[in-house]
Amino acid sequence: MRAITEDLRHEHDDVRSTLISPGVVATELGHDITDPDIGTTLTGRRKKSLTPDAIARAVRSAIQQPEGVDINEVIVRPTAADM
Repeated sequence: MRAITEDLRHEHDDVRSTLISPGVVATELGHDITDPDIGTTLTGRRKKSLTPDAIARAVRSAIQQPEGVDINEVIVRPTAADM
């Protein structure tokens, strides 16, 4: 993905491209996992994960930049050190 966003940036002066790299995000996925070990691990990670709203705010921040400003890359991670 980085190569695609960089190519867009180099080829088109009027196109802004931003690579958003989210860390672990809380979703509904995985609630049906039957393996107890994996289920426990996912439950623990969900407690420390990012909310979808956090990612949306990062996207909004990149979009709201003034004309002529491009945020090339945003990495959004939970503050938990092990994530």
